[in-house]
Amino acid sequence: MASIKIEIEPNQIYHIWTHANGSENLFRSDINYRNFMDRFTRHIHPVGETFAYCLMPNHFHFMIRLRPKEEIFSCLIGKKRDAFQKGLSNFLSQQFSNLLNGYTQSYNYQYKRKGSLFIPNFKRKLIDSEAYFTRLIVYIHNNPVYHGFVSEPGEWCYSSYLAYRKNKMTKVSIKEGLAWFGGIESFDDLHRQLSFEKLATIFQE
Repeated sequence: MASIKIEIEPNQIYHIWTHANGSENLFRSDINYRNFMDRFTRHIHPVGETFAYCLMPNHFHFMIRLRPKEEIFSCLIGKKRDAFQKGLSNFLSQQFSNLLNGYTQSYNYQYKRKGSLFIPNFKRKLIDSEAYFTRLIVYIHNNPVYHGFVSEPGEWCYSSYLAYRKNKMTKVSIKEGLAWFGGIESFDDLHRQLSFEKLATIFQE
């Protein structure tokens, strides 16, 4: 079961997700999606590798492996180094909080709104079995299909699916991700064959 209380540790893979507060949407336009991913790159890429993501109007999913402690520390300067040394898990959680808080401030300014945009505390689940790596990627990519936004994962612009299918230049770690599948043919097969409903019982929202 996912818990907001589990610590985030280096070298571990996590399913990270959250929803909009109430009936709000997180993203109203293409600019919003791009703004969020720019902030994600700024706050999260220095501390984690991304294997899959999907942004939808009212929630998002990421599959991330936190980088080794020494690698994270080497890219930090000033006050961030001090915070890092005081508590690694808290520092990593704060990076995600900085992402969400910064995006909320930008969104509120753009749409002249006030208050929280996301539900309190982002959710995370440790993925410690290699058997689940490919299944989580499929689950994330098929979310827009399940929620009725598109009929195929390749029709949704705001996920990592097309980066895998078209071998695009990207910050997503597609080479290692495809290696877990055993190649692009197996990637395609599993995206067609695996039941979203069964996957949802593993990676329950």
